[in-house]
Amino acid sequence: MGTENINILIADDHQMVIDGLKMMLDHQHYHVVSEANNGQEAIDLINVNPHKYNLVLTDISMPLLSGTELCKMIKAQFPHIQVLILSMYNNTQAVKEAVLAEADGYILKNSGRSELLQAVHRITNGGTYFSQDIVPIIYGQYQKQKVQDEKLNVLSPREKEILTLIVKEFTSEEIAEKLFISKKTVDNHRQHLFVKCNCKSTVGLVKYAIANGLE
Repeated sequence: MGTENINILIADDHQMVIDGLKMMLDHQHYHVVSEANNGQEAIDLINVNPHKYNLVLTDISMPLLSGTELCKMIKAQFPHIQVLILSMYNNTQAVKEAVLAEADGYILKNSGRSELLQAVHRITNGGTYFSQDIVPIIYGQYQKQKVQDEKLNVLSPREKEILTLIVKEFTSEEIAEKLFISKKTVDNHRQHLFVKCNCKSTVGLVKYAIANGLE
């Protein structure tokens, strides 16, 4: 996609940031066609004419509707629009939320002009871009999820089902009734869970489930 065809919406609750981004982008022949001071205003603008926009640059922390919530809505309703999140935060939670929202990129607000332009160029040409400070966090989350998946893979589908109900504080009798099996069968599965999860109590099973992302 040529730069002459890229229409951009900037969403940030600080006008100075918007003005600075517009100056940097306009010099590169990108077209900043709209601006918004919060996520709700941004999605309202997009709803009026979604095909007007190719790229949204958004702050992650804004009133009314956050950048990640805005991103989720855009990806669900207007998948042709790409989203680059700009943030002051490089903590795990913020990055994880952005990745789960399917953002096309994430850069820190202390990044220089060259990195911003590199990110916009790569994203508008079908790629993704995450700041080098962010990549280790994403990799760490991937490795953590991989370990969690491997740990849960030792459990059978029925054991996962029962463990989920245990976490929700169902008794053995309630689990048996819900799954149409005997209480003895539930108790047998519970004993197998103690062994496989290396736990000695129901509390231990709950901690194991939470630590490994079982919902």
